[in-house]
Amino acid sequence: MSRRSITKKQVEEPDPIYRNRLVNSLVNRILKNGKKSLAYRILYRAMKNIRQRTEKNPLSVLRQAVRRVTPNVTVKARRVGGSTYQVPVEIGSSQGKALAIRWLLVASKKRPGRNMAFKLSYELIDAAKDNGNAVRKREETHRMAEANKAFAHFR
Repeated sequence: MSRRSITKKQVEEPDPIYRNRLVNSLVNRILKNGKKSLAYRILYRAMKNIRQRTEKNPLSVLRQAVRRVTPNVTVKARRVGGSTYQVPVEIGSSQGKALAIRWLLVASKKRPGRNMAFKLSYELIDAAKDNGNAVRKREETHRMAEANKAFAHFR
């Protein structure tokens, strides 16, 4: 039996303008070199751009984008008998959300464009419409899990 205490999951504080935890977790992922005010500026400009482009609530567009990109299953490398298998594993909602945020940011950084706020806003709009590189990444992950379903007993 382990003597270590079970750590409690830290609840992220909501951001000051939208009062939303998802926005704050997105800001924390954008963050580079501890420049949180710059990360907030990038995200708020992206939200403003989303409002201008879609004429919808940018928070609902963000939620919808994250929901569309969140994967249900992923593959993990498992070494059995000298060979490595890609084993499909179901993931929880918090880990899925973290993956979705990471994929959205990676896809927006790869986009051609002027600045990060514009690239992020376009990627979020595309993800909310169920297309874009982040959605493609989720579909690719689901396809890999489906293809390796035969190795599910190695969990």
